[in-house]
Amino acid sequence: MALHSSDAPTFLDFERLAIAPLYARPRATHGMPSETVPDDGMDPSVAYSMIHDELMLDGNSRQNLATFVTTYMDHEARLLFAETSDKNMIDKDEYPQTAEIEGRCVRMISNLWKSPDGENATGTSTTGSSEAVMLGGLALKWRWRERRRAAGEPTDRPNLVMGINVQVVWEKFCRYWDVEPRYAPIEEGRLQLNAEEALKLVDENTIGVVAILGSTFDGSYEPVEAIATALDELAASGGPDVPVHVDAASGGFVAPFIDPDLRWDFRVPRVRSINASGHKYGLVYPGVGWIVWRTPEDLPEDLVFHVNYLGGDMPTFALNFSRPGAQVIAQYYNLVRLGREGYREIQQACRDTATYLSGSIAQMGPYELLSDGSELPVFFFRLKPEVSNYTVYDVSAKMRERGWQVPAYTLPENLTDVSGLRVVVRNGLSRDMAELFLADLARSTEFLESLETRLPHDPSHTESFRH
Repeated sequence: MALHSSDAPTFLDFERLAIAPLYARPRATHGMPSETVPDDGMDPSVAYSMIHDELMLDGNSRQNLATFVTTYMDHEARLLFAETSDKNMIDKDEYPQTAEIEGRCVRMISNLWKSPDGENATGTSTTGSSEAVMLGGLALKWRWRERRRAAGEPTDRPNLVMGINVQVVWEKFCRYWDVEPRYAPIEEGRLQLNAEEALKLVDENTIGVVAILGSTFDGSYEPVEAIATALDELAASGGPDVPVHVDAASGGFVAPFIDPDLRWDFRVPRVRSINASGHKYGLVYPGVGWIVWRTPEDLPEDLVFHVNYLGGDMPTFALNFSRPGAQVIAQYYNLVRLGREGYREIQQACRDTATYLSGSIAQMGPYELLSDGSELPVFFFRLKPEVSNYTVYDVSAKMRERGWQVPAYTLPENLTDVSGLRVVVRNGLSRDMAELFLADLARSTEFLESLETRLPHDPSHTESFRH
């Protein structure tokens, strides 16, 4: 096309594009596509700004006291995160150093959990604890099936014992892989699985018992060692020999640093596998989990697959295939940058802030604690029975007006009539922010207490549970 063609942009056109405000540029004066791919593209700065502006309607992640997932990382960690987001974790031949760093993380974490053979640890990174749980559950089922077949026993009725308070991924595992879930009930004053309740449900078809180190509902630790000891006694008396898997999604990066004497890990011989979320108290942005087995024999060979089309023989036993290496790199950064002492300081500060908040809330008047944040830095509180003009859902909604995301929800089966609010304290919630939170909670409570009549409720908006 000739430069002087009538279709060519003129000098004035170029000048307009150079000086026009961003939101007056072509396509910026229209709504963003939501149903079909547009015929034409747009200037990258316009695309960025329009999407960026929409995302401003999301909540402020630093005020999100609902999620367990990390919302703060060092500037340097974020740089590494951005620089390595294009590395494919599965391509270990193409990205050998990323693979080496994953191996270092597995060994470091296995040693953190007192593995008997940390230098030769069997484990892997995953996309999170949900994938890690699936792998742990599959290993339990495969090993149980091998034992049953060797004994000439049927293998058509596997079951898994756990508390009704488990995260939903365990329900998913049982449904996906045809395992009967056996849920131990909770009750007032006991919101977790204990040894007595576990033993009631165990039989020869039990593939394993799941113990939680840091319950999603209230932050409490389940008594792993006591459960294991009860199973030891059961096996010694001629009963079934049932392994334990510890779901340490949250507590796996807390207990080793601030509860070093607590025996929940591979120091307990019956614990055969452990999972944790690197993107929770491992302090990495979303997208990384870990699972480690006690011995190589605890991961059945049938669950390991070998591929050669990525260059060399690549054993893989994760459910996912391609995934970014950035999260694994960020995990390694945290482990070497913080060290044991750095993690200890952070997790202790989180616990101190949690217990300070819970203690202050308990003194406000209308609230009572069901947990106080003295284990996982998470606590759960409810309104006292005499409060009738408002609910925990009203408290949650009122706090949302100031940007605070505090989930209100009911407890599981047997205690579904109990509703409360949960606060998750993570790295980044400073004591100053805690004071601001308390001030806003006090103002919200004062407003709700002043109401003369009960607030109306939309039944469709009474569930705000967050993992």
